[in-house]
This record gives sequence, structure tokens and C-alpha cells, in this order.
Amino acid sequence: MGLRSFFKRFFSGIFKKKKELKLGFYGPPNAGKTSLANRICKDFTGEEIGTVSKIPHETRKVQFKEKVEIEYKGKKMTFKIVDTPGIATKIDYEDFLKFRLNKKEAKERAKEATQGVVEAIKWLDDMDLVVVVLDATQNPYNQVNITIIGNLVARKIPVLIVANKIDLRKANVKKIEAAFPEYKVVGISARFGKNMDEFYEEIFKLAKKV
Repeated sequence: MGLRSFFKRFFSGIFKKKKELKLGFYGPPNAGKTSLANRICKDFTGEEIGTVSKIPHETRKVQFKEKVEIEYKGKKMTFKIVDTPGIATKIDYEDFLKFRLNKKEAKERAKEATQGVVEAIKWLDDMDLVVVVLDATQNPYNQVNITIIGNLVARKIPVLIVANKIDLRKANVKKIEAAFPEYKVVGISARFGKNMDEFYEEIFKLAKKV
């Protein structure tokens, strides 16, 4: 092998794009992170990533699926989909009692949920890009959302904000756009697969920044 071809191969190896990008789903509890991750994984692998329920903090551990190849408009990209527990600044076991959990179950769930938040924040250091999933029927101006965005800004991680649940009458995507004007916001319904084309388009755009 000549010296020129050696250097060509050496430098192309260094600057080659990552084969698999780590795509994290972050947001408050019950915003629809797992629903969205499930839809993507189901569409492209035929398998879901986790369980969804109306009880907050159903996802209490980071769960992921490797080598999810997403195809959009003839282009393909491979992602490691990382679904994280809902971020909350306060988790009270009493919040779970209204969902017919007994006191012991509620306390255990609150403990696991707290550990899940810590784990989710730790995983941020490993993310290439992040989708922040917000409930479009809820007020986006709160401490949790600002904390999540602040953590991402500090780490200089590319961000896409998803305003989920646009199938519901109370959904207000414009309010989320106004709250975070410096970010692209895509309104979707993870449950019904509404507006997923725009979502995939923005993900591919974001991936180019990595």
C-alpha cells in the first residue's frame, strides 16, 4: 500500500460518520415518550420498546433498542433508540395512590421513579441527539421542561421538540413554539401516527448536525 492511499484510508476512517446515532427521548411523565419510541420501533423493526399506561412513571428504567434503521424518502439512517423515564423535580408516593396502588406499591414506584430520573440525566452524556416530547395539552412553561432544555443546552446536544397529542381538542402547538422559539417544534400524535413524516424529516435534518 502506497503512503498516499494509507493516509487516505486513515483519515477517511477518522472522519467517517457514526454508523449508529444515539437518539434519546426525554420529557416529563406521561408526555408520550414511550408511545413515540414504540411507534418508530414498530414501524421499522416490528417490535415495541416498552409498556405504556396512564399511571405516571410507567417507564422507570432507561430502555433502548439497537440498530433501528429508519428509512425516509429513500434515505436510511441507523439509530439506537433510547427511551428514558419521565423527568420530574418532585416525586411523591401519594400521587400514585389515586391509581389504586396500595401504599407499599406507591412508595416502591416513587423510589424507582426517582432513581429513573437520575439514570435518565446520566444517559444524557451519551446522547448524539435528543427528542424532547411534550404534551401539547399542557402548559409548557414549567420548571421540568426548562430543566430538561437547560441540560441539553449545557451539553450542546442537537434538540427537536415534539408537541405530542395533537389529536386532543386542548392541544396547542403554538404555545410550545412560543415557549421555546429557538427550537424546531413538530406537532404529532404518537398514538395515531399523525404527522410522522414531518417528524422523520426533522430527525434526518438534525442528524446531519452530529
